[in-house]
Amino acid sequence: MKKIIVTGANGFIGSHVLNELALKEDQIYAITSSLVNKKNTDKITWLKVDLLNDDQMREMFTLINSPTHLLHLAWDTTPGQYWNSSANFKWLKASLSLFDMFCSLGGKRIVGVGSCAEYDLSQGICSELETPLNYNSIYGSSKNSLFHMLMSYQKHYGVSSAWARVFYLYGPREHELRLVPSVILSLLKGEQAKCTHGQQIRDYLYVKDAAKALVNVLDSEISGPINIGSGKPIRLHEFVSNIADILNKKELIQLNAIPASVDEPEIVLANVERLRENIDWSPSVTLVQGIYETVEWWQSYLFGGKNGDEK
Repeated sequence: MKKIIVTGANGFIGSHVLNELALKEDQIYAITSSLVNKKNTDKITWLKVDLLNDDQMREMFTLINSPTHLLHLAWDTTPGQYWNSSANFKWLKASLSLFDMFCSLGGKRIVGVGSCAEYDLSQGICSELETPLNYNSIYGSSKNSLFHMLMSYQKHYGVSSAWARVFYLYGPREHELRLVPSVILSLLKGEQAKCTHGQQIRDYLYVKDAAKALVNVLDSEISGPINIGSGKPIRLHEFVSNIADILNKKELIQLNAIPASVDEPEIVLANVERLRENIDWSPSVTLVQGIYETVEWWQSYLFGGKNGDEK
């Protein structure tokens, strides 16, 4: 039986990862900064830990006897703040401490979670072993640095490791300031959803499918970087139009209402050949179905109901 540590377990991705792991027979240690509304089960043990505090991290490892696997999701990705925040350096340092302590206790496998922001996005289609990496943002630089250090841990300490670069996710529990929730909430409130021209092409994947992919990567022996995306392009105005169709509020979508960034790439698309060839996984939720479930969740969150209490 595996003993799996999941950091960022209460986050957007982490919460869905826990749902997937709960289907298995492994013992899960869910690391979070808040235990509000968290209850332990026979499979999941919640631990409140400030990962930026080495003392608390060491205490955490005294409570977890011989962990075998680590899925590291925790990072500060608050919209509008994280891109060039100095907090990225703190998370880089904390992540290295986390890896070091895990390895010192005989941990067997680490999966770190990065981002498509690590790539030179001017390339359009991003391939793990071909597309140049980009160090123009502090966030991207920090994630890239952690990736390289993790590969060094693998080489010198014999720990198995992989680095998952996540592309554009959507679904329940996403931060409300990001594009998809902001559009949904505007329409639910009967307000105009102001957007850019919407011609940008992006790679969107439903978060529950991404969670399954991450769990499968953790269970596998694949090494090095691996993209987590759909591999399917969609223009943002088409995505937003799908939301409006479900809510029957197309008249509230306002394209060209806000300017697009001059530095914004036209295309960001994942090459997912490595994922499909090495991992027993493929997306199970269609775009329309995923958007429908996301809209339902936000309706419950906004107007009450059990799902709204989980955000």
